[in-house]
Amino acid sequence: MSRNPRSKRPPRRQRASEEPRAKAKKPRGRINAYLTHHLWVLVSSLGQLWRTPFATLMTAAVIGIALALPAGLYVLLGNLQQLATGWEGTAQVSLFMREDVGEPEIQALAHKLGRWEGVAEVRYISRAQALAEFRELSGFGAALDTLDENPLPAVLVLRPTLADADPAHMQRLLTRLRALPAVELAQLDMDWIRRLNAIIELGQRGVLLLGALLSLAILLVVGNTIRLTILARRREIVVSKLIGATNAFIRRPFLYTGLWYGLLGALIAWLLVTLFIGLLRGPAGQLSLLYESDFQLGGLDPQTSLFLLVGGALLGLAGSWLAVGRHLQDIEPT
Repeated sequence: MSRNPRSKRPPRRQRASEEPRAKAKKPRGRINAYLTHHLWVLVSSLGQLWRTPFATLMTAAVIGIALALPAGLYVLLGNLQQLATGWEGTAQVSLFMREDVGEPEIQALAHKLGRWEGVAEVRYISRAQALAEFRELSGFGAALDTLDENPLPAVLVLRPTLADADPAHMQRLLTRLRALPAVELAQLDMDWIRRLNAIIELGQRGVLLLGALLSLAILLVVGNTIRLTILARRREIVVSKLIGATNAFIRRPFLYTGLWYGLLGALIAWLLVTLFIGLLRGPAGQLSLLYESDFQLGGLDPQTSLFLLVGGALLGLAGSWLAVGRHLQDIEPT
């Protein structure tokens, strides 16, 4: 008994519904194959580096040292900036009073200044208190006993509020205080903090320039390393082109190799900076205790660490891209 071969075919409606599904599966299959190949090349390029550990470590160490220098300076400048910001909250203005101004007038002026906007506290230091503090701190007690009269003036010490402790508000407050007739001299005890902030800003510009120069050096190091790798695998590249491999296919392992170099160098830089900050944290803590401060030396925060790792990987990838684009075109099968 023979069967009709047409009976094995599905109905037309079923075939029509399966055709779009088959077409939709093809792009997905291509994307999956593309991603799988990239993952395989990523892992295999790391395996190639693992087979030559000494050469890989030497290249990654050069990149790590080049990245650690600007990263370490950036961390130290960040600590100085944080320390200067904390000192801004302790800024104060010292008002040295005229000798002909009596103590009741000075106390009345202190009460008046305490009600000014932006002033948190006014402390009065009489002439006798100033002499006693100077005798205790200077060590010239015997010399002061020979004086006929107290040469030190009375002082009013103004401490601004935290919201008004920035340089702009302090400068306006200082201008108003200098106009008072009872004030002989008004001195802002935050000028050195301004100088420190200017030095920190100059240092930040220098770190940026140094980072740019060392980034260029990393590009050259990675590019030269990839160039030597291309020359060592010249025959393999020629054979790949003879069997129809495209430049993008051949370029892929070298790009991932450069990426691994940059990432390994960034990891070494992170370890070096962390080690150096750890070695400096103990002496810095002892120094802060001498100044009765609770300042702690900070290291690389997560955001800076991520920027360092991503930046190192991108620099390695860029150096590899430049080398591959330049030297891969010169290799053609003859």
